Amino acid sequence: MVSLVFGITSYMVFANVPFLVPVGDVVGPFLVDILPVVLFMLLYVTFCKIQIKDMRPRPWHFWLQLIRIVLSLLLVCIITLTTDNTLRLILQGVFICVICPTAAAAAVVTEKLGGSVASMTIYMVIANVVTMVIIPLLFPLVERSPDLSFIVAVMAVLRNVTLVLVLPLALALISRKVVPRFTDRLRQMKNLGFYMWCFNLAIVSGLTFRNILYSSMDASTLAWMLLLPLAVALLLFAIGKAVGGRYGESVAAGQALGQKNTVVGIWLTVSYLNPLAAVAPGAYVLWQNLINALQLWYKEKYGKAPLERRG
Repeated sequence: MVSLVFGITSYMVFANVPFLVPVGDVVGPFLVDILPVVLFMLLYVTFCKIQIKDMRPRPWHFWLQLIRIVLSLLLVCIITLTTDNTLRLILQGVFICVICPTAAAAAVVTEKLGGSVASMTIYMVIANVVTMVIIPLLFPLVERSPDLSFIVAVMAVLRNVTLVLVLPLALALISRKVVPRFTDRLRQMKNLGFYMWCFNLAIVSGLTFRNILYSSMDASTLAWMLLLPLAVALLLFAIGKAVGGRYGESVAAGQALGQKNTVVGIWLTVSYLNPLAAVAPGAYVLWQNLINALQLWYKEKYGKAPLERRG
Protein backbone atom coordinates (compact mmCIF):
# COMPACT_ATOMS: atom_id res chain seq x y z
CA MET A 1 0.00 0.00 0.00
CA VAL A 2 2.83 2.39 0.89
CA SER A 3 4.53 1.70 -2.47
CA LEU A 4 1.31 2.42 -4.38
CA VAL A 5 0.73 5.71 -2.61
CA PHE A 6 4.39 6.69 -2.78
CA GLY A 7 4.60 5.99 -6.52
CA ILE A 8 1.47 7.97 -7.39
CA THR A 9 2.34 10.85 -5.05
CA SER A 10 5.90 11.07 -6.36
CA TYR A 11 4.64 11.29 -9.93
CA MET A 12 2.18 14.07 -9.01
CA VAL A 13 4.89 16.03 -7.22
CA PHE A 14 7.53 15.76 -9.94
CA ALA A 15 4.99 16.42 -12.69
CA ASN A 16 3.37 19.48 -11.15
CA VAL A 17 5.99 21.29 -9.03
CA PRO A 18 7.75 23.57 -11.57
CA PHE A 19 11.32 23.35 -10.25
CA LEU A 20 11.06 19.53 -9.94
CA VAL A 21 9.74 18.92 -13.46
CA PRO A 22 13.24 18.86 -15.07
CA VAL A 23 14.38 16.35 -12.43
CA GLY A 24 11.36 14.16 -13.14
CA ASP A 25 12.02 14.33 -16.88
CA VAL A 26 15.48 12.85 -16.31
CA VAL A 27 14.90 10.47 -13.40
CA GLY A 28 11.52 9.11 -14.62
CA PRO A 29 12.78 7.48 -17.84
CA PHE A 30 15.83 6.14 -16.00
CA LEU A 31 13.66 4.42 -13.39
CA VAL A 32 11.46 2.90 -16.11
CA ASP A 33 14.57 1.61 -17.91
CA ILE A 34 15.90 -0.19 -14.83
CA LEU A 35 12.58 -1.95 -14.08
CA PRO A 36 13.60 -5.14 -15.95
CA VAL A 37 16.97 -5.19 -14.16
CA VAL A 38 15.38 -4.97 -10.71
CA LEU A 39 12.79 -7.59 -11.71
CA PHE A 40 15.57 -9.94 -12.82
CA MET A 41 17.41 -9.44 -9.53
CA LEU A 42 14.36 -9.98 -7.32
CA LEU A 43 13.45 -13.17 -9.19
CA TYR A 44 17.02 -14.42 -8.90
CA VAL A 45 16.94 -13.84 -5.14
CA THR A 46 13.56 -15.57 -4.86
CA PHE A 47 14.51 -18.55 -7.04
CA CYS A 48 17.64 -19.16 -4.95
CA LYS A 49 15.28 -20.41 -2.23
CA ILE A 50 13.64 -23.09 -4.41
CA GLN A 51 14.22 -26.77 -3.75
CA ILE A 52 14.46 -28.71 -7.04
CA LYS A 53 12.47 -31.63 -5.62
CA ASP A 54 9.47 -29.33 -5.12
CA MET A 55 9.36 -28.22 -8.76
CA ARG A 56 6.72 -30.55 -10.13
CA PRO A 57 3.37 -29.86 -11.83
CA ARG A 58 0.23 -29.97 -9.70
CA PRO A 59 -3.34 -30.66 -10.90
CA TRP A 60 -4.42 -27.09 -10.13
CA HIS A 61 -1.83 -25.79 -12.59
CA PHE A 62 -3.81 -27.30 -15.44
CA TRP A 63 -7.25 -26.51 -14.02
CA LEU A 64 -6.37 -22.81 -13.85
CA GLN A 65 -5.09 -22.85 -17.42
CA LEU A 66 -8.35 -24.42 -18.56
CA ILE A 67 -10.32 -21.74 -16.68
CA ARG A 68 -8.21 -18.97 -18.25
CA ILE A 69 -8.76 -20.40 -21.74
CA VAL A 70 -12.53 -20.83 -21.24
CA LEU A 71 -12.96 -17.29 -19.90
CA SER A 72 -10.90 -15.90 -22.79
CA LEU A 73 -12.93 -17.84 -25.37
CA LEU A 74 -16.18 -16.62 -23.79
CA LEU A 75 -15.02 -13.00 -24.04
CA VAL A 76 -13.91 -13.51 -27.66
CA CYS A 77 -17.39 -14.81 -28.52
CA ILE A 78 -19.05 -11.81 -26.85
CA ILE A 79 -16.69 -9.35 -28.56
CA THR A 80 -17.31 -10.82 -32.02
CA LEU A 81 -21.08 -10.48 -31.50
CA THR A 82 -20.82 -6.88 -30.27
CA THR A 83 -21.57 -4.09 -32.75
CA ASP A 84 -21.28 -1.13 -30.37
CA ASN A 85 -17.74 0.28 -30.65
CA THR A 86 -17.60 1.60 -27.09
CA LEU A 87 -18.74 -1.70 -25.59
CA ARG A 88 -16.30 -3.53 -27.84
CA LEU A 89 -13.46 -1.33 -26.56
CA ILE A 90 -14.39 -2.03 -22.93
CA LEU A 91 -14.64 -5.77 -23.56
CA GLN A 92 -11.23 -5.79 -25.22
CA GLY A 93 -9.83 -4.28 -22.05
CA VAL A 94 -11.43 -7.02 -19.95
CA PHE A 95 -10.22 -9.67 -22.40
CA ILE A 96 -6.58 -8.59 -22.12
CA CYS A 97 -6.81 -8.64 -18.31
CA VAL A 98 -8.01 -12.26 -18.41
CA ILE A 99 -5.67 -13.64 -21.07
CA CYS A 100 -2.46 -12.11 -19.64
CA PRO A 101 -0.02 -14.66 -18.18
CA THR A 102 0.99 -14.58 -14.54
CA ALA A 103 3.31 -11.80 -13.42
CA ALA A 104 6.87 -12.92 -12.68
CA ALA A 105 6.74 -10.98 -9.40
CA ALA A 106 3.87 -13.22 -8.25
CA ALA A 107 6.53 -15.57 -6.86
CA VAL A 108 7.72 -12.85 -4.48
CA VAL A 109 4.22 -12.10 -3.16
CA THR A 110 3.47 -15.83 -2.91
CA GLU A 111 6.55 -16.33 -0.75
CA LYS A 112 5.61 -13.39 1.49
CA LEU A 113 2.10 -14.83 1.93
CA GLY A 114 3.48 -18.24 2.88
CA GLY A 115 2.79 -20.05 -0.40
CA SER A 116 5.01 -22.35 -2.45
CA VAL A 117 7.49 -20.49 -4.67
CA ALA A 118 8.45 -23.72 -6.45
CA SER A 119 4.85 -24.51 -7.32
CA MET A 120 4.30 -20.94 -8.53
CA THR A 121 7.44 -21.11 -10.69
CA ILE A 122 6.31 -24.28 -12.47
CA TYR A 123 2.88 -22.70 -12.97
CA MET A 124 4.44 -19.62 -14.59
CA VAL A 125 6.34 -21.82 -17.05
CA ILE A 126 3.11 -23.66 -17.98
CA ALA A 127 1.11 -20.42 -18.18
CA ASN A 128 3.60 -18.81 -20.55
CA VAL A 129 3.70 -21.87 -22.82
CA VAL A 130 -0.11 -21.77 -23.02
CA THR A 131 0.04 -18.02 -23.66
CA MET A 132 2.34 -18.56 -26.65
CA VAL A 133 -0.40 -20.69 -28.21
CA ILE A 134 -3.64 -18.92 -27.32
CA ILE A 135 -2.60 -15.31 -28.06
CA PRO A 136 -1.82 -15.93 -31.76
CA LEU A 137 -5.04 -17.93 -32.07
CA LEU A 138 -7.43 -15.57 -30.27
CA PHE A 139 -6.10 -12.07 -30.99
CA PRO A 140 -7.01 -12.15 -34.72
CA LEU A 141 -10.61 -12.97 -33.70
CA VAL A 142 -10.76 -9.93 -31.43
CA GLU A 143 -9.11 -7.41 -33.77
CA ARG A 144 -7.69 -8.33 -37.16
CA SER A 145 -4.13 -7.11 -37.50
CA PRO A 146 -1.88 -7.89 -40.46
CA ASP A 147 1.15 -7.43 -38.19
CA LEU A 148 0.23 -10.27 -35.80
CA SER A 149 1.45 -13.56 -37.19
CA PHE A 150 1.77 -16.73 -35.16
CA ILE A 151 5.56 -16.54 -35.22
CA VAL A 152 5.65 -12.87 -34.21
CA ALA A 153 3.37 -13.46 -31.21
CA VAL A 154 5.22 -16.59 -30.10
CA MET A 155 8.61 -14.89 -30.31
CA ALA A 156 7.36 -11.85 -28.38
CA VAL A 157 6.10 -13.98 -25.50
CA LEU A 158 9.15 -16.27 -25.65
CA ARG A 159 11.50 -13.30 -25.36
CA ASN A 160 9.63 -12.07 -22.29
CA VAL A 161 9.66 -15.53 -20.69
CA THR A 162 13.38 -15.98 -21.33
CA LEU A 163 14.40 -12.63 -19.88
CA VAL A 164 12.19 -12.54 -16.79
CA LEU A 165 11.79 -16.23 -15.93
CA VAL A 166 14.17 -18.71 -17.54
CA LEU A 167 17.43 -16.77 -17.13
CA PRO A 168 17.03 -15.84 -13.43
CA LEU A 169 15.80 -19.38 -12.66
CA ALA A 170 18.75 -20.99 -14.47
CA LEU A 171 21.24 -18.63 -12.84
CA ALA A 172 19.75 -19.32 -9.40
CA LEU A 173 19.95 -23.11 -9.85
CA ILE A 174 23.56 -22.85 -11.06
CA SER A 175 24.46 -20.57 -8.15
CA ARG A 176 23.14 -23.11 -5.64
CA LYS A 177 25.63 -25.62 -7.01
CA VAL A 178 28.61 -23.35 -7.66
CA VAL A 179 28.45 -20.77 -4.84
CA PRO A 180 26.28 -22.37 -2.13
CA ARG A 181 27.54 -20.07 0.62
CA PHE A 182 26.43 -17.01 -1.36
CA THR A 183 22.96 -18.42 -2.02
CA ASP A 184 22.68 -19.47 1.63
CA ARG A 185 23.34 -15.87 2.62
CA LEU A 186 20.69 -14.66 0.16
CA ARG A 187 18.15 -17.10 1.61
CA GLN A 188 18.80 -15.66 5.06
CA MET A 189 17.83 -12.18 3.80
CA LYS A 190 14.11 -12.97 3.87
CA ASN A 191 12.73 -9.61 2.78
CA LEU A 192 15.28 -8.63 0.12
CA GLY A 193 13.11 -9.73 -2.82
CA PHE A 194 10.05 -8.15 -1.24
CA TYR A 195 11.74 -4.75 -0.95
CA MET A 196 12.83 -4.96 -4.59
CA TRP A 197 9.21 -5.69 -5.53
CA CYS A 198 8.07 -2.64 -3.55
CA PHE A 199 10.60 -0.50 -5.43
CA ASN A 200 9.31 -1.73 -8.80
CA LEU A 201 5.71 -1.34 -7.66
CA ALA A 202 6.23 2.34 -6.80
CA ILE A 203 7.61 3.04 -10.29
CA VAL A 204 4.87 1.06 -12.07
CA SER A 205 2.15 2.74 -9.99
CA GLY A 206 3.34 6.22 -10.94
CA LEU A 207 3.65 5.28 -14.62
CA THR A 208 0.20 3.64 -14.66
CA PHE A 209 -1.42 6.62 -12.95
CA ARG A 210 0.14 8.93 -15.55
CA ASN A 211 -1.26 6.87 -18.44
CA ILE A 212 -4.74 6.83 -16.90
CA LEU A 213 -4.62 10.55 -16.16
CA TYR A 214 -3.85 11.42 -19.78
CA SER A 215 -6.34 9.01 -21.36
CA SER A 216 -8.40 10.55 -24.19
CA MET A 217 -11.60 8.57 -23.48
CA ASP A 218 -14.85 10.14 -22.32
CA ALA A 219 -15.65 10.00 -18.59
CA SER A 220 -18.20 7.15 -18.66
CA THR A 221 -16.06 4.86 -20.82
CA LEU A 222 -13.01 5.61 -18.69
CA ALA A 223 -14.99 4.78 -15.54
CA TRP A 224 -15.92 1.36 -16.96
CA MET A 225 -12.31 0.75 -18.02
CA LEU A 226 -11.13 1.54 -14.49
CA LEU A 227 -13.79 -0.31 -12.49
CA LEU A 228 -14.29 -3.52 -14.49
CA PRO A 229 -10.65 -4.59 -13.96
CA LEU A 230 -11.36 -4.49 -10.21
CA ALA A 231 -14.26 -6.93 -10.68
CA VAL A 232 -12.08 -9.12 -12.91
CA ALA A 233 -9.22 -9.09 -10.38
CA LEU A 234 -11.50 -10.06 -7.48
CA LEU A 235 -13.06 -12.84 -9.58
CA LEU A 236 -9.72 -14.28 -10.70
CA PHE A 237 -8.16 -14.18 -7.24
CA ALA A 238 -11.27 -15.85 -5.78
CA ILE A 239 -11.38 -18.59 -8.44
CA GLY A 240 -7.68 -19.27 -8.04
CA LYS A 241 -7.96 -19.58 -4.26
CA ALA A 242 -11.03 -21.83 -4.55
CA VAL A 243 -9.36 -24.21 -7.02
CA GLY A 244 -5.98 -24.21 -5.29
CA GLY A 245 -7.60 -24.70 -1.89
CA ARG A 246 -8.77 -28.15 -2.98
CA TYR A 247 -5.11 -29.12 -3.30
CA GLY A 248 -3.84 -27.26 -0.23
CA GLU A 249 -2.28 -24.41 -2.21
CA SER A 250 -4.84 -21.61 -2.16
CA VAL A 251 -2.17 -18.90 -1.73
CA ALA A 252 -0.08 -19.85 -4.78
CA ALA A 253 -3.15 -20.56 -6.93
CA GLY A 254 -4.79 -17.26 -6.02
CA GLN A 255 -1.69 -15.32 -7.04
CA ALA A 256 -1.24 -17.51 -10.12
CA LEU A 257 -4.61 -16.63 -11.62
CA GLY A 258 -5.02 -13.15 -10.16
CA GLN A 259 -1.61 -11.46 -10.41
CA LYS A 260 -1.08 -10.63 -14.08
CA ASN A 261 1.86 -9.62 -16.26
CA THR A 262 0.09 -6.50 -17.45
CA VAL A 263 3.26 -5.07 -19.00
CA VAL A 264 2.98 -7.77 -21.67
CA GLY A 265 -0.76 -7.16 -21.85
CA ILE A 266 -0.37 -3.43 -22.39
CA TRP A 267 2.26 -3.97 -25.09
CA LEU A 268 0.08 -6.51 -26.93
CA THR A 269 -2.96 -4.23 -26.69
CA VAL A 270 -1.14 -1.18 -28.02
CA SER A 271 0.49 -3.21 -30.80
CA TYR A 272 -2.35 -5.41 -32.01
CA LEU A 273 -5.69 -4.33 -30.50
CA ASN A 274 -7.28 -0.93 -29.88
CA PRO A 275 -4.57 1.08 -28.04
CA LEU A 276 -7.24 2.79 -25.92
CA ALA A 277 -8.06 -0.59 -24.37
CA ALA A 278 -4.62 -0.54 -22.69
CA VAL A 279 -6.18 1.57 -19.91
CA ALA A 280 -7.84 -1.57 -18.52
CA PRO A 281 -4.66 -3.62 -17.89
CA GLY A 282 -3.10 -0.41 -16.59
CA ALA A 283 -5.90 -0.11 -14.03
CA TYR A 284 -5.55 -3.83 -13.27
CA VAL A 285 -1.97 -3.14 -12.11
CA LEU A 286 -3.26 -0.82 -9.40
CA TRP A 287 -6.14 -3.08 -8.34
CA GLN A 288 -4.09 -6.30 -8.18
CA ASN A 289 -1.44 -4.62 -6.08
CA LEU A 290 -4.06 -3.09 -3.80
CA ILE A 291 -5.41 -6.62 -3.30
CA ASN A 292 -1.86 -7.83 -2.65
CA ALA A 293 -1.34 -5.05 -0.10
CA LEU A 294 -4.54 -6.00 1.73
CA GLN A 295 -3.54 -9.68 1.71
CA LEU A 296 -0.13 -8.87 3.15
CA TRP A 297 -1.74 -6.73 5.87
CA TYR A 298 -4.16 -9.56 6.67
CA LYS A 299 -1.32 -12.09 6.80
CA GLU A 300 0.66 -9.83 9.12
CA LYS A 301 -2.30 -9.38 11.46
CA TYR A 302 -3.89 -12.84 11.47
CA GLY A 303 -0.98 -15.10 10.55
CA LYS A 304 -2.48 -16.42 7.31
CA ALA A 305 -3.58 -15.12 3.94
CA PRO A 306 -7.31 -14.36 3.33
CA LEU A 307 -9.31 -17.48 2.37
CA GLU A 308 -6.22 -19.62 2.86
CA ARG A 309 -6.81 -23.35 2.88
CA ARG A 310 -4.02 -25.81 3.56
CA GLY A 311 -3.83 -29.48 2.74
